[in-house]
Amino acid sequence: MNVSTRNTPAARSTYRHGDLRRALLDAGIELARQGGPDAVVLREATRRAGVAPNAAYRHFANRDDLLDAVRAAAVASAARFMEAELARVPATGTPTEQAHARVRAVGAGYMRFAHAETGLFRTAFGGRFTVQRVPDPAMGGATGRNPFEHLSAALDDLVTAGALLPARRPGAEYLAWSTVHGMALLAIDGPLRGTPQQMLDVLGQRLLDMVERGL
Repeated sequence: MNVSTRNTPAARSTYRHGDLRRALLDAGIELARQGGPDAVVLREATRRAGVAPNAAYRHFANRDDLLDAVRAAAVASAARFMEAELARVPATGTPTEQAHARVRAVGAGYMRFAHAETGLFRTAFGGRFTVQRVPDPAMGGATGRNPFEHLSAALDDLVTAGALLPARRPGAEYLAWSTVHGMALLAIDGPLRGTPQQMLDVLGQRLLDMVERGL
């Protein structure tokens, strides 16, 4: 008798090996990483988790519910990219130099995330992500701050250091964010798509120069 093998586990009605919600979320994150938000499908997530489709409804009411959780995880991933850049800021220099370096680190981390995790970037910022008055903890990185909070804190540091006039602080995060986001979109979905990464890195640094001068 021939015995066939399968690349995926057989579906089962109960999940016996850990946290099913986490397994479904991990599957959804991987789907988003590969294909952006449109690729996050509840049935495919259950198939990857090795459970029957109905089992997912104990944890996610519908596909949008799963996508919201995946989006929160994607936003948190962006925050961690920013934190990695912030960790590289030298602990030397004047307060003004330090503040400028943190602003640049936040912007550089955002663009690096867009290039390295394009599917998650589209998922994080291409849909219903909003700047909430009460931030969702699930969208925070290792420090608990989401990307918008990192940017806001960096701009506040500029004010504290005397490098940004308090009168120019209100709304500055929206202007800086839209500028960097625009460059990221041009690079991954627009006319700059396919540009060598070295050139994109140079353009990114010049863009951050412009942001700093414009604040």
